[in-house]
Amino acid sequence: MSSPATSITNVGTRSDDKTDATRNKSSRKPSVNVGSTERTISTVGGAALALYGLSRGSLAGIAIAAIGGGLIYRGTTGHCNVYEAINVDTAHGKHGGVSVPGNSGIKVEKSITINKPASELYKYWRNFENLPRFMDHLESVTVSGEKNSHWVAKAPAGTTVEWDAEIINEKENELIAWRSLEGADVDNAGSVRFEEATGGRGTVVKVSIEYNPPGGIVGATIAKLFGEEPNQQVQEDLRRFKQVMETGARSTTEGQSAGAGR
Repeated sequence: MSSPATSITNVGTRSDDKTDATRNKSSRKPSVNVGSTERTISTVGGAALALYGLSRGSLAGIAIAAIGGGLIYRGTTGHCNVYEAINVDTAHGKHGGVSVPGNSGIKVEKSITINKPASELYKYWRNFENLPRFMDHLESVTVSGEKNSHWVAKAPAGTTVEWDAEIINEKENELIAWRSLEGADVDNAGSVRFEEATGGRGTVVKVSIEYNPPGGIVGATIAKLFGEEPNQQVQEDLRRFKQVMETGARSTTEGQSAGAGR
């Protein structure tokens, strides 16, 4: 007669254990897998989206506000469900050992023809400290060695991001390729090629940049809302590079079309 009682007691114990496990699981805080810079961008950008959405007073506005709320949650908790699903952890440098993980970055490719020899353009660009003179999104670039440099760039909502970079491939007067090093706020890689233009019209400068913006694809979307769309930004950088190299000074008129040379 004792066996049934024992069986009932065991069942009750297993039920209690299961309840406790469920309770513990539901009360467990989500793990932090979003880096500090991304969290700041997500929080600030999310708040801006939420305010913008609520101000519209429409169903579309409510949807935008909801997205903003999700970004605020992402920033305050430091947890991203998408990152968890694809096994990415920017809070602890888990990127798979490359500057920009495959198929997760944003790639921009632009070109322009400049009426100057490749050797002159190459020499100017090779000194990375010249880049902020025509790249408005850069605050500074400090060369720290033959192949190494430190970059500081502007980010949405008045913030900045920094990284160290190294030259990984170089061919005098033809190619410069670089990538960010471990610990970068923005993982990125890029190259610039200098090719002779047809008909003796100077040099075609081809720029290719791939990067992971703070906040990933979401961060890039926020950047667009703040007027910092990467394709337009790179094209404008090249337009200013053309002006500096051909005239010795950049135009004081902002926002005009690049026009010829694109």
